[in-house]
Amino acid sequence: MPETLSHKLIGAHLIEGDMVPGREIALRMDQALLQDILGTLVMLELDAMGIERVKTSPSVQYIDHTLIQQDNINADAHLFLKSACERLGVWYSGPGNGISHPMHMERFGKPGDSLVGCDSHTTAAGALGMLAIGAGGIEVAMAMAGEPLYLPMPRIVGVELVGKLPVWVSAKDIVLELLRRHGVAGARNCILEYYGPGLDGLDAMDRHVLANMGTEMGATTSVFPSDDVTRRFMASRGREAEWIPLAADPGCAYDIDERIDLSQLQPLIALPSSPDKVVSVSEVAGEPVYQAYIGSSGNPGYRDFAVVAEIVRGRNVANGVSLDINPSTRQILSALIDEGHLSSLVAAGARLHQPGCNGCIGMGQAPAAGRNSLRTVPRNFPGRSGTREDSVFLCSPETAAASALHGVITDPRTLGMAYPRIREPEDMTANEQMFVPPLPPEQARGVSLLATDNTPPLPALDPLPESIDAPVLLKAGDNISTDDIMPAGARVLPIWSNIHASAEFTFETVDPDYVYRARERGNAGHIIVAGDNYGQGSSRENAALVPRFLGLQVVIARSIARIHWQNLPCFGVLPLTFEDPADLDRLQQGDRLHIAGLRQQLAAGQRIVATLNDVGTLYLCHELSQRQQAILSQGGVINWLNMEGRS
Repeated sequence: MPETLSHKLIGAHLIEGDMVPGREIALRMDQALLQDILGTLVMLELDAMGIERVKTSPSVQYIDHTLIQQDNINADAHLFLKSACERLGVWYSGPGNGISHPMHMERFGKPGDSLVGCDSHTTAAGALGMLAIGAGGIEVAMAMAGEPLYLPMPRIVGVELVGKLPVWVSAKDIVLELLRRHGVAGARNCILEYYGPGLDGLDAMDRHVLANMGTEMGATTSVFPSDDVTRRFMASRGREAEWIPLAADPGCAYDIDERIDLSQLQPLIALPSSPDKVVSVSEVAGEPVYQAYIGSSGNPGYRDFAVVAEIVRGRNVANGVSLDINPSTRQILSALIDEGHLSSLVAAGARLHQPGCNGCIGMGQAPAAGRNSLRTVPRNFPGRSGTREDSVFLCSPETAAASALHGVITDPRTLGMAYPRIREPEDMTANEQMFVPPLPPEQARGVSLLATDNTPPLPALDPLPESIDAPVLLKAGDNISTDDIMPAGARVLPIWSNIHASAEFTFETVDPDYVYRARERGNAGHIIVAGDNYGQGSSRENAALVPRFLGLQVVIARSIARIHWQNLPCFGVLPLTFEDPADLDRLQQGDRLHIAGLRQQLAAGQRIVATLNDVGTLYLCHELSQRQQAILSQGGVINWLNMEGRS
């Protein structure tokens, strides 16, 4: 029977389970990717597990988030991570090298391999024909320790691309069109598999844009064929020998079919403050612009910066507009210098920042309150920019550049100039000296972790109780993101590895009194209820761990985003959904729920019966596998792994 490429990749790495949508499967992971803020927790978890050397190869630690060194905290964290890499057998990419996703794709990406990363945008490597999946750090640590990665078997969405993009329309507009059609939860537990003649007009980094932002639809990952475009990309990086062709079989059937005629697309833009609030640029043209930000893993390619340079060449950015250029990698920055594009940007009035994530995660370039910021980043959740009262739009580099020139949101088709045709330089080889390889095992054993006050041991977590009797401490709405649960930005992000310190900021923008109420309850426990798509966005596991540290026992929502749903039981939190979604309206903050015989109920089936305020009955559901139930009952993955016979 003809197979999709996704089925081929999953089948080649399948250890346990059947490829039936919704059933739990276990996958062997070949490679691992760590970024610094969550990688620190991964290293602490590996240490708590007693791991001496990781099994995934290569495993690579990138320093790309914590680049602002306003005090010693980030610099100390870099030293800790370098020592952990030396001890555990992990490659190290230091500060200033660039963003993990494009760097990994260029230096280590390999068609046919599987990749797990502690960042939701790890999926970007699917652009090379990899099975690349973002996960919570604790699951990444398990995979690095040699355990399989467990997840529900996704449905496969075949996205057929036909036609050719018009001028002034690029890859960002394609993925914004998908978000316009399906929303931020439209691909939950799905793989987006791209195919069709329209692929021929998309280079590898264009595909990266789509694979990266499939995450914003809730997709497990995105997959592209490994074709001649992939071969040329790897050849220009000096890695053609590692290329292999991969594609779906002709005539294969997808679970869901999607079709996009590229020739019918126009410049699109996502309004504040969600990636799926998509309209045509022409609908909001004329709105004032304060900032235009180019960069991030959402548009990291050479073309994405060079096209902006050509648009602004010989012109000046409008008065009062900050055109922020955030090169994705040192390699891209060097190419822009060599080809003369950087001088065009600087002459036009652009501000240049060091390669890294920076403004995408609120680490610098925060906009003025309430002023419109047009960004090529993948997310615009409220406050993610570093400004609580922000107004962030998502758009293509073309739209951002045109708007920077005119000082208002501008459809780039109205610029009255020829569309710049950009060709990437043939030689894009990376400087190998910028990557520090793992130490040999005999040397690694002598390395001690350079721990600091900001990298304390992880808190001990209690096993799941036999029954739960706790109040609803917080009722939240739809699409609560992990940014809402655990904020990023320069104030909080540097202390993410310190669970005790970062706990003070939990749900800061949703309910600033939550932490006070949680501390009053202490170990007595509490419950959070929410609407649809709870925990969307970043894979940050501290959005599960920190509330658990504050006493969270149960999350009940209409639906829960995949990665967060997997993170919760990993730290001993029970994720439940409503059997009747309308029952959300029955629950208010302060209500009390009693769940008796919890372990027996979990084992008996998917229905969980709870008593509301001692008088009403509430029917809830769980989708936990027996393995997840065992983890939950022990109070989380580390307790489970350290049980006698599993350490």
